[in-house]
Amino acid sequence: MELFYSRDIDGNICRLDPDESGHCVRVLRHRCGDEISVIDGCGSLYRCRITSDSHKGVEAMVLSREENWGGHGYNLHLAVCPTKNNDRYEWFAEKACEMGFDRLTPVIGDHSERRILKTARVEKILVSATKQSLKAAVPAVDEPISVKDFILSFGSPSSRSDQLSSPNDQLSFRPSEASGEISSPLRLIAYCFEDENIPRRSIKDVLSEYDGKDIIVLIGPEGDFSHEEARLALQSGFIPVHLGNSRLRTETAAITAAAAVYFRYM
Repeated sequence: MELFYSRDIDGNICRLDPDESGHCVRVLRHRCGDEISVIDGCGSLYRCRITSDSHKGVEAMVLSREENWGGHGYNLHLAVCPTKNNDRYEWFAEKACEMGFDRLTPVIGDHSERRILKTARVEKILVSATKQSLKAAVPAVDEPISVKDFILSFGSPSSRSDQLSSPNDQLSFRPSEASGEISSPLRLIAYCFEDENIPRRSIKDVLSEYDGKDIIVLIGPEGDFSHEEARLALQSGFIPVHLGNSRLRTETAAITAAAAVYFRYM
């Protein structure tokens, strides 16, 4: 199935940008009168008939619209530290998009080796992956922020402590699910180190106990999260999880987390 992407759909008229128009007319040889399928990146699929076949700007008349086309039954926000090799991060974004997620926030941790990420390139890859996997909603991409700012922005204020312990102290407090209730959104942080006071749980088990649809997963850099970042996350309502017995690279961990959510809601 051929899909085109447009952010310029006004009433009954759909317009393709020069790149999409060139592909439509020069590569696929579409002409006036042909019917094409267009996604708007927000979840809707449009059936359209071409009225102008310029390779610089195709215009088409909207025939029908289908909402939530190719959607999934959850809302997944991935916060993933950039990898040292940009190609690996882009590979993760592409493959996670094929399974289904909704928002990506690049986060910069205390141990991050790469602190700059060109989000425009990731956005372009996500558009392509969305079309390839037959979806109509393109995941949103945020500008990079620090891990600590992300935790403070998306954590639960009611579970925060006013003071952080010393960086050398153990994680001697309990995450928010200790009461037997898991709040929404489900906030997960995957790190490699273990603490006897707060053992990490399998992401599969935590997901199976969660009845909601909104999920945030925080994945660290190659050097893992710092203990201070982990403390802040747990104080802010994040649940510590592991992704199995294998030690995974950042991009593999992010893919594994996306797959766990994907299979949970199939």
